[in-house]
Amino acid sequence: MSTARARVSSAVMTHPVRRVQAQELCDRLGLGGLAVDPEPDGPPSALRTALVAWARIADGATHQLMIQDDVAAPDDFVDLVAHCADRFPADALAYYTNWHARNGAAARLAALAGAGWVRAVPEEFTPTLAIVLPVATADAFRRHATATGERHDDEVMAGFLAGRGRSALLAVPTVTEHTGTSSINGHGAVQGIRLAVCPTGSEDARPLLLNGWVLELEQLDWLPYMRYGEGYVRLPGQETEVAPRHHFTWREALPRTDLGEHAVATALSTLDDRDREDRRRAGEIAELFGESYADELWIHCALLGRQARLAARRHAPGAPYPAEGPEAARLRRAAVSTVGPAGLPPERRHEAGRGHTGLLADYASAAVSRGEALADSAPPTADRR
Repeated sequence: MSTARARVSSAVMTHPVRRVQAQELCDRLGLGGLAVDPEPDGPPSALRTALVAWARIADGATHQLMIQDDVAAPDDFVDLVAHCADRFPADALAYYTNWHARNGAAARLAALAGAGWVRAVPEEFTPTLAIVLPVATADAFRRHATATGERHDDEVMAGFLAGRGRSALLAVPTVTEHTGTSSINGHGAVQGIRLAVCPTGSEDARPLLLNGWVLELEQLDWLPYMRYGEGYVRLPGQETEVAPRHHFTWREALPRTDLGEHAVATALSTLDDRDREDRRRAGEIAELFGESYADELWIHCALLGRQARLAARRHAPGAPYPAEGPEAARLRRAAVSTVGPAGLPPERRHEAGRGHTGLLADYASAAVSRGEALADSAPPTADRR
């Protein structure tokens, strides 16, 4: 294994009540030390502790890694981070993306398209469970964030990066995982179970992260995503609108996309044109989570497959689609395995246990394939650059 040129220093962001697990993570990965909440009895504030972590930059470092204490990561994580920093020396690199919402959908679409990285959605929070910044950027963020008076470091990070005109790069294969420790900031009660969008072993992830192509957000005409059991679409340039975080249902948004009326009708007809096995799966899912959810999941995944296929065709010309090999197959399976649970309302995600994972993944995979077929039959005007 070659030696990386980047020199990465690091800190584990923690609270005194989780010091033991933070120290175990620090020792196992060979990290630089703990950044402990300086006001543990004060109002909950992730940013307060993050500022300590971003200040713990070792002499001679080129990049700073900040990792939270409730993250699992492979033993070679720091080495992997350093080699990625060699490849993208000026970017913020996020190694964990939640399986839900817009950034999760962007990473999932990128995985299906065969990309190694995807640019984060600028109007959504930046995932900061495991994130790397160049030291100059880390210093600038600390100065910026100190003056905000906010408490959510992921929201402040998104605003900071957007102000610099370049949101973070999200690692598509997710080598880190959220371990499920209860949130000190109370996110668990609102957002439910939060896990990685595309869980992948380090051995499979490394080639993609070091050599895979990058899907830039502006290369997507539009991005389908799910939340609270319904399908939505992020429109191009939405971050510049008056209400950038507004959620457009896919029915509302499609007239503003490149998907013509015939293709919309074709996408909708897939609901009635499912084969016997997919009808059986749809019935089981409807019994478990409701008919509306089963239909919304199918349409969402069909749109996801359609957009992933077109992204690969446009931006990775000549590459096989789907990407070939067992590693690529495992990545695709990981991507579709999380879409069903993530698309449920937060209070119901715990119901999608191991007994339902395969059912949801097989159903989602079939819908993605239908969407890919939609892309292959799209007229040339829908494949514009």
